[in-house]
Formats: sequence, structure tokens, C-alpha cells
Amino acid sequence: MGSRGHTLLEVGPDDGVAVITIVNPPVNSLSFDVLRSLKESFDQAIQRDDVKAIVVTGAKGKFSGGFDISAFGGIQEAKERPKPGWVSVEIITDTIEAARKPSVAAIDGLALGGGLEVAMACNARLSTPTAQLGLPELQLGIIPGFGGTQRLPRLVGLTKGLEMILASKPVKGKEAFSLGLVDGLVSPNDLVNTARQWALDMLGHRRPWIASLYKTDKLEPLGEAREILKFARAQARKQAPNLEHPLVCIDVIEAGIVAGPRAGLWKEAEAFEGLVRSDTCKSLVHVFFAQRGTSKVPGVTDRGLVPRQVKKVAIIGGGLMGSGIATALILSNYPVILKEVNEKFLDAGINRIKANLQSRVKKGKLTKENFEKTISLLKGSLDYGSFRDVDMVIEAVIENISLKQQIFSDLEKYCPPHCILASNTSTIDLNLIGEKTKTQDRIVGAHFFSPAHVMPLLEIVRTKQTSAQVIVDVLDISKKIKKTPVVVGNCTGFAVNRMFFPYTQAGLLLVERGADVYQIDRVITKFGMPMGPFRLMDLVGFGVAIATGMQFIQNFPERTYKSMLISLLQEDKRAGETTHKGFYLYNDKRKASPDPELKNYIEKARSISGVSVDPKLAKLQEKDIIEMIFFPVVNEACRVLDEGIAVKAADLDISAIMGMGFPPYRGGIIFWADSLGSKYIYSRLEKWSELYGEFFKPCANLAARAAKGIPLSLCICKGKAAHNIPPPYLSITKSLWAMGYEVLKCLCGAGEVSHVRKK
Repeated sequence: MGSRGHTLLEVGPDDGVAVITIVNPPVNSLSFDVLRSLKESFDQAIQRDDVKAIVVTGAKGKFSGGFDISAFGGIQEAKERPKPGWVSVEIITDTIEAARKPSVAAIDGLALGGGLEVAMACNARLSTPTAQLGLPELQLGIIPGFGGTQRLPRLVGLTKGLEMILASKPVKGKEAFSLGLVDGLVSPNDLVNTARQWALDMLGHRRPWIASLYKTDKLEPLGEAREILKFARAQARKQAPNLEHPLVCIDVIEAGIVAGPRAGLWKEAEAFEGLVRSDTCKSLVHVFFAQRGTSKVPGVTDRGLVPRQVKKVAIIGGGLMGSGIATALILSNYPVILKEVNEKFLDAGINRIKANLQSRVKKGKLTKENFEKTISLLKGSLDYGSFRDVDMVIEAVIENISLKQQIFSDLEKYCPPHCILASNTSTIDLNLIGEKTKTQDRIVGAHFFSPAHVMPLLEIVRTKQTSAQVIVDVLDISKKIKKTPVVVGNCTGFAVNRMFFPYTQAGLLLVERGADVYQIDRVITKFGMPMGPFRLMDLVGFGVAIATGMQFIQNFPERTYKSMLISLLQEDKRAGETTHKGFYLYNDKRKASPDPELKNYIEKARSISGVSVDPKLAKLQEKDIIEMIFFPVVNEACRVLDEGIAVKAADLDISAIMGMGFPPYRGGIIFWADSLGSKYIYSRLEKWSELYGEFFKPCANLAARAAKGIPLSLCICKGKAAHNIPPPYLSITKSLWAMGYEVLKCLCGAGEVSHVRKK
């Protein structure tokens, strides 16, 4: 295998300054090859008599995006690897920071993670005003491992250092300068030359020559520092009760303050070594790569198609969804036409969009000047007259099939032939919506999640007729409006709602058989979901719950649990949070509290359904509640994969995390399921189906995998493949081979995982 990056050493003949450039496109990440080369370049610069001082920078306008995350798998699995502290002590501290010659980091573009840690080990830092500097390692389930836990608090103070590390919050160069993280701001064109002179000024004692590790002027007295750390621990426990690594990080920072920075470095190295092998780290690294892989669609993005320019977008419907979509588009400089049926509805829609923007102004995310500029991109309309030059239309009206069909029929008359016709429907089959149109190849689903200008996921739904060009166009739009796209096939509920329709139904089944509503929600929230199934139904409203439930009853009658509980609540004018009554009671501030009267409705629903209380379900353990709520979701996800609705399992992981709030530190729904094993999940579902009916019955795909112990994330090969096994899968190959399967490198584009097929 070839080298993964290197550094270049160039010595100026006139000034004797060695410029060491990190080269590892696209973001100059710090692979082990780069780190070794960095040490060699520093050693050479120190030993050479013609070198007076050193400047460290990155190639092509990027200092360094941090440690090479693709190497994490090797760190987690390899038996022979660099020892703990090899980088943070031997390279960063004893080579860079302890050099006998002054060094300056010249920062442009990115200095994140290990990149910033290298910069902080230099004796000074210069940055461009717009460069991003930060330590985002906690997003990957680890802590800064190259000395960042020790140097950052000493440069910016303990409180700000904790905020930047624990919240993975980067700062721009301008703020970094005000904090003391960098020593000067320079334009990109003058950056390296200014850094050369700065290094020579340090050598001539005209500027301070400082080792960051031993700075103490920004650190609070020990007693005050311990109070700050105590508060940080309390906040970490409150905000992330299931995560260990934020608390480990605080312990490491404290160790350096109490026992000295050198001891802190060794504590950091030891902690990093343990965390990089943790389930949390493996899950979050999987999510990192899975998120970046959603925009790769076999048969679409590998055809060399270039996205067409979308200059104007029209939105039909100014309700919560339509106004949210419009907000997202105009914030990304897309001119938008908002169409409504009358002036009253149009004014309401425009006011919602203004309120969305004003909220950003209040939070400091949008200036008043940019507010005016952004809202000027929005135009209202009561007819289709202004649709003749739009490049895309997004329909966002209520979930009514005949209404949507009429709209699409009208759009075909008024929009230009190239115009993309998109629907924001969350459950309705696109073939039904486009049934009365002639040009089926330009119909696509653009399913945003509420609130559309905030939620990060965009489901791009394709029918068998949708052209690859249209998919490429919508993928490009999703990138420009800062959404993570997941391309899925056309079916009722698509991927997210299809997968998660059993989530609320499992809760209803359990409650009618004796489980407690509020215990279920508490356990599911503790597991890491933003809310349990009953609080979720209250939030979306019972009208929506019944409408979507009917779609699933019509299309999947054999496995849909039919409960009368929601209908009974609705009959009594309890529709969820909007009416202040649902499964919970709500005060004027929308704070939820249990309702003692709920048991009466449950008993009535139980009598209508003809089910009786099961003593076992009335005394469920937390583990059982989690499994009985989520295993039906896993089961449906297996169907979604088997039917080809999703391109790859990792796409469903991202869909679950970004669409439903599944905890990312568990890796997504399929990744989490694989940690338990297909055999175990199958056995539990099979047992429950015998006791409680077809709702729990394992699907054929899950049953087949369980029989052979095949992970759910591996796709059964239906296309071409080759005998070339990626290293992460070597460990599983032998066991699969023994069971009569061979593991093959995927060539049909279903992702980075291997295929398996019968020998």
C-alpha cells in the first residue's frame, strides 16, 4: 500500500527559514505517514546549520483537517500500532514544541483536531480571519489525543477551552485572535511570508518565544478551576447521560492542572487509547463515514452527469412544511415563489417564513441587513402565472391524494419541460401522485423533516421512471441548502416513516396489554431518543397519526397493529399537544405531565380490541421495553433493504439518526442491531409473534440472515463481485466461509461493505 501523505521541507536561501508543508489531499489530514514525515522534517530542520527558524503550513490553503479518521479502523483492530503517547509526547511535545529553533504555524482554511494540536505546539500561530480552528474529537467518541486537552485551556482559559472541546465548537480566525489562540491575523496571500518574519523576530527576541504547554497566565487558581470543572461535569451528565468520554475528557484536563501538563499528556494518551476502542467511538466513526456516503448512488452519481443550474424554485403550500422549505431555500440564496390558494393563507405563510428568519436574527445567526436581503428573494403568488420560468416546484400541501394529483396535472401545463416536479409527501406513493401526469421521469420526492429549515435530513425519493439527471440535480440542491441527502425508492412511507411506523404501534400494543405509557417513554428517552413514542404522537398530532396509520393499514394490513386508543382520545377532543391534552397534559409553556385519566381510555380501547392484560408486560424490564419497541423497527428496516428501497444499510442508519433522532452514539438502527446479532433479534421476534401475533413476525430477510448468522449490514450479492476483500472484513470472512458463503468486494456500488453469496 502506498504512502498516505507526506510533508515537504523547503529552506529559504535568503532568510534561513524552513517551511514545512503538510501534503495529504483533500484536507491535509494527519495520517501516520504524515506524522512520521513531520517528525523527520522537524529533525532535519533542527539539525541543519542553514536553518534558523521553522514555519509549518498546509498545502493548497488548508492547514490540516486533523487526524486521518480512515485510520481509526486500523487503530481499533491492529495489534502492532504506535504506543500511547507516541504522537502527543514524542512528536508534538518533544520534537515540535521542544525544538531549539522557533516555530510558527501559518493557518489558513482548516486547523481542526490534530491539525490545531500541531499548531498549538508551535511557539506562535498566525491565521487568516476566516480560518476554522477547533477540536471536534468528542463528535467521534474520543478526546483530543495530541495534547489538545492540555494546551487549549492554557491558551484560551479553562472555561472557553472546555466549551470548545466539550461542544466540539470551532472558532473563526478573528475570534481565535481575540481569545489568544492565535497571535496575529494575516491575509492568505501574506500568511507564509509574515510567518517567516515572525519566526525570525522570535529568534531575535523581538517577539515572545513561548511553549504553550507551560503557559499558566490564563488558568484560574486551583480552587476556582475545580469549581469550573465540577460545573462542567454536571452539565455533561445532564446533556449526555449515556456517554462516558466527555467525563473522561474533563478528568484529563483536571489531571494536567493538578499534577502538571506533562502528567496530563500521559493521562490524555492513556484515555485516548481506551476510548478509541470503545463501542461509542466505533459507532460515531461509522456515522461519520456513512453520512459522507449517502450522496454516492450507484447507477446515478457514477455516470458523469453534471447538475443543472436551478435558478428559481416554486413551493405550493405555505403551511409549516412549505414555509420551512422556503426558509431553507432562501437562506441558501435561491429565489422562491410561494403559492397559496388565497391571500389569507399566503400572508400566513410569508409571516411564518419571516418569523423563521427573525428567530435566526435573535440568535445571532443572521444580521438584520442579511434578513432584508434574504426575505427579498421570496415572492408570493395565488396562481401559476409566475411558474413559467421555474426550474423546480416542491408541492407541500396536506396529505390528500386527489389534491396532489390535481396539482401535478396543473404543473405539467404551466411549468417548462425541464422543470423538476417534486412532492414533500411523507407517506403517499409517488406513482399515485403522478398518476395523471405524462412526464413521469421528472417526478421526484423531496421529503423534508419538520421543521424543514432546521432538520438536517432530506429523503430524495425516486420512482422507476425518475431520471438519473433529476436525482443528480436534487442531490446538488441538498448540498447547497446544507442537508444530508438519502436517496430511497418509492413505497408507502419511503425509508424513515416506513421503518419507524412500528415504533409507535409497538408502544400501543404493549400499553393495551398492560405496559405503562409513561414508563415506556422514560425508558426510550433514557436509551437516547429525543422522546418516546407517546410523546412523539402528541407532538405530531393525532390527526397526522391516524392519517399515516391508515396508509400503513391499507398497504401492510398483515403487520399493522390496529388500536382504537388514539381514535378514542380524539373523539374526546384530545388531539395531542395542540389541544393541551393527548397522552399527556400540557401547560401553557407546553411542558408535559402524566394524565391520571389516561387509564380510562386504555381500558376502553382494550375492551374494544378484545385483549387482556398480560402480567409479564405489566412488569417489563428496561431491556425488554427497548427491544419490543425497536426490534419491529429493525424488522421493517430489513424489509426496506431487501426490497431495494434503500441503497445500503448505512443509509438507513443516517436516516434513523437524522430523521427520527436515533442516538448517533449507537451507530444507527442497523449498526446497533448488528451489535446484538441477527440470531438474537430473530429469536426474540419469533417468540413475541407466537404470543402477540403477526405484528412481531420476523421477515424472510431477517430469518435467512439469522439462520446463517449473517450481519444485517452485509448485502446478499445479486450482482457482479470480485475476490478482493477489504481489510476490515477479513475477520468475518473465515466464519462466513465455514457456513457456505464467500465474501467479495462490492462492485455493484452498494457501499463500502462486502457482499456475501453462496459458494
